[in-house]
Amino acid sequence: MTTLDTSSTGPRPGRLTAHDARQRLEHARSSRLAQLRALGETGQSSPDPLMSAQAEAIGRVLKEIDEAFGRIDDGSYGDCLGCVKPVPAERLEILPYTRYCVTCQRRAAV
Repeated sequence: MTTLDTSSTGPRPGRLTAHDARQRLEHARSSRLAQLRALGETGQSSPDPLMSAQAEAIGRVLKEIDEAFGRIDDGSYGDCLGCVKPVPAERLEILPYTRYCVTCQRRAAV
């Protein structure tokens, strides 16, 4: 079961449509790309370890966003990779590229 509704009749309450999910992911991607551009435009002549770490973190999120697009395509978007239960729509609205529900995310972080 997934929290993504791709039916032509419209979404059921509490579910994201494929269109909504794609829009949220596109917004997240464009925001991260803008952050990367801003980091590159600082004009510093020597590499800054903090800025390098930020760029790496942004790169990881961009990879997660690309993977989320793949999950939309294969029909698994919105399913927690830990417990296979639906990720709440509210969580997907905040973190559209998330792979886990809150409980499984906490377990993965330990």
